[in-house]
Amino acid sequence: MKNLILFLSVLITANVAFAQLKPVSQGSSVQFKIKNFGFNVNGSFTGLEGTIQFDPGDIAHTYFNVSIDANTVNTDNGMRDDHLRKDTYFDVKKYPRILFVSTKVTPSSKSGILLIFGKLTIKDQTKDISFPFTAEASGNGYLFKATFNIN
Repeated sequence: MKNLILFLSVLITANVAFAQLKPVSQGSSVQFKIKNFGFNVNGSFTGLEGTIQFDPGDIAHTYFNVSIDANTVNTDNGMRDDHLRKDTYFDVKKYPRILFVSTKVTPSSKSGILLIFGKLTIKDQTKDISFPFTAEASGNGYLFKATFNIN
């Protein structure tokens, strides 16, 4: 997998007493696009878990610690999905979760866009990444959206 483009659409609900938010797995998605034998392949993951601390009035203290279930990889092709679960790619038996932990969130120069910096861990390999995202109020929580490339 060379370039992996992830599209995040994460719905969270507020636990106001602790000023922390919990991702809602139902309705959230982590989608990806990869090039496989010259063809674009779309897929997704489910099983979102973790905690998010987000206050639009206090961006400096925003924090994400979220993961997805690597075993839920779905490209609408069972044989390919089984192949992706094996040790050559995600090795889901040994590394069942894909983890993102933020290190910093800052405003960007564009209105409504925030920048997040953090560590993405896939298959016990951790890389520093950063990407823009938006946070839109939704019911008792927020809807976060982001797109980024990883190699």
